[in-house]
Amino acid sequence: MSERDVRYWIGFNKVPGIGAARVQALLDFFGDPQTAWQAHGHDLRQAGLDRRSLNSLLKMRENLDLDAELERLANAGVQVLTWDDPDYPPNLRQVFNSPPVLYVRGRIETRDEWAVAVVGTRRASVYGKEAARLMASGLAQAGVTVVSGMARGIDTIAHRTCLDAGGRTIAVLGCGVDVVYPPENARLASEIAEQGALVSEYALGTRPEASNFPPRNRIISGLSLGTVVAEAGMGSGALITADFAAEQGRDVFSVPGNIFNRGSRGTTQLIQQGAKLVCTVGDVLEELNLTMVSEQAQVRAVIPENETEALLLDRLSAEPVHVDELRRAVQLPIAEVSSTLALMELKGMVRQVGGMNYVMARESGIEYVIE
Repeated sequence: MSERDVRYWIGFNKVPGIGAARVQALLDFFGDPQTAWQAHGHDLRQAGLDRRSLNSLLKMRENLDLDAELERLANAGVQVLTWDDPDYPPNLRQVFNSPPVLYVRGRIETRDEWAVAVVGTRRASVYGKEAARLMASGLAQAGVTVVSGMARGIDTIAHRTCLDAGGRTIAVLGCGVDVVYPPENARLASEIAEQGALVSEYALGTRPEASNFPPRNRIISGLSLGTVVAEAGMGSGALITADFAAEQGRDVFSVPGNIFNRGSRGTTQLIQQGAKLVCTVGDVLEELNLTMVSEQAQVRAVIPENETEALLLDRLSAEPVHVDELRRAVQLPIAEVSSTLALMELKGMVRQVGGMNYVMARESGIEYVIE
């Protein structure tokens, strides 16, 4: 998507009172965000905006410098994903009221389709902390992305354990991705951005208001195939995430706790309401059919995404081939061949074995010596 298109999505995302439903109505009426953003007030009323939303839009349109917003995002190293973006997370796209705009620090990857949320109380007991570690480490070792909300307690433990296990983790924030909350998680946030992604529907600079957190929970569950509640009392926000997961048609898992512990009453209630009781990470992996994630990721890694990749793969094997020979074989410009090979190497599809010679990465166990 071009920067020209993205900036209008960003503009609407900053207008108070214009959420997913109104954005969809405007797109249905005008066809694209630029036309909607530049439309006359009369036409915007025809599209369904009430007086308050219309006034908010007109005021924002008058005062907001969209080019400056784009520059601000670029300087912060933040990517913007919209409904129109092919990289928008497919799990989230499927749910009702998915955010039209996501701000991302880090990177959302294809393998994040295999994601499970691990959430729970901020006031975690020793038992709850160990349950979260057990689930997060097991998911990470199985190649499953761990999603949580970077709150104190269970969320923080889930992210930290996943990172320590070498896994991918996504933190969904109730503030802008340039704002760290809680503040003691500054180092954790940086590590998540390096090894996964910080995600928010809120514009840069948005403070962590209490009203922001229940809506962000629908993104936690929406990104995930299932939600594991490690420990939760009756007032825990994790129960809101579980409710969203159930509404979205996603599986809800609950770790059983001590029936005499107030901090376990929420997880006990979830089990009574039909959540799946889980004692090991294997229970989750089996229920979600995620026992072969690593193998599926390897298979996906060798599937070409475009014609150039397909042409190059067709001419590669266990025998090293020089980039110039590949260029002549596929009859494409050297710049295109070189850039495609570089991307394919990042994806794990090919390997450079010295002297600009390439082999298929799937041919393992062979050492190549280039004379």
